[in-house]
Amino acid sequence: MKIAGADETISSRERFLEAIVQSAIDYAIISMDLDGLVTSWNEGAVKILGWEAEDMIGKPATVFFTQEDRENGVPQKEMTAALNRGRGNDERWHLRADGTMFWASGEMMALRAPDDKTIGFIKILRDRTGERERAERERLLMHELAHRMKNTLSVVQAIVTQSLRNAVSLGDATDKLQLRIAAYAKAHEILLQRDWVSATLADVVAAAKTNIGLDESSRIRWSGPEVPLGPQAALSFAMVFHELLTNASKYGALSNAKGHVEITWGIERRDAAETLVTCWREIGGPRIANSEPDRKGFGSRLIVSSLQAFGEASVSYRQEGFVLLAEFPLAKIQIQSDFD
Repeated sequence: MKIAGADETISSRERFLEAIVQSAIDYAIISMDLDGLVTSWNEGAVKILGWEAEDMIGKPATVFFTQEDRENGVPQKEMTAALNRGRGNDERWHLRADGTMFWASGEMMALRAPDDKTIGFIKILRDRTGERERAERERLLMHELAHRMKNTLSVVQAIVTQSLRNAVSLGDATDKLQLRIAAYAKAHEILLQRDWVSATLADVVAAAKTNIGLDESSRIRWSGPEVPLGPQAALSFAMVFHELLTNASKYGALSNAKGHVEITWGIERRDAAETLVTCWREIGGPRIANSEPDRKGFGSRLIVSSLQAFGEASVSYRQEGFVLLAEFPLAKIQIQSDFD
């Protein structure tokens, strides 16, 4: 009776431990003999690895290691570490039954009998792919944020330096700085509203119009299809339109009571590539006496240099008004990233 009672106690405990192992479905728990052949395969292993228990019992547990790890003897190294140190930890890519890979953290431990004799191994795996991908995304986002901050500070530094250099007075410098930085900030705001993916050309024009205090004006007219812009193009074009509107308000078609600005754009095929063709035309403003100004300020230089970074741009100072023509390959203004 005593012996029978002991057997019943062991049997009950084994069933209890088996229930715990099978309930741990977030973990693949696999036992092996000393030759690395599977002796048990819990429901977590079925869920994570994809093989059924009956397909794996008696088979080598190396099947879920990558080919490279098998060739490098990683499973054997883990078993050796388990024998020598009691356990072997790892974080690496593993294979599922369908051939896909996942990132897992795992432990290989020596399985010992009551007399402390090693009778096999137990391998515990957990799928950490989601956590690894989140960590990678966070790392990339931090790198991208640092890069954008560096670019932003460089642009602001250039705005400050050039605005002060070309200002006729401290008050003039203050006004220019405030408006230019506000225009740049507004472009950032538009991009943030769209998860920093893109802003349309119409968005950028409308923001520039609002930033300079002309949001209610009917003297700024634009037309063209919806054209998404990449982040760098959107920021550059925002500064360009700000300078164009500022110049038009001070010296051009918006400086009198009857002039207006027409902005048109369209997509054309140029050299087997889709190209954005844009025209800024000032109409009805003061007649231009000289074909070209004797001295170009920061705003004028910024307009041309910013646009030429993405394509071709030319300006003409006609007697009837200022005209800007530009052509940009769509691929360049839409997919060019901060890291190019």
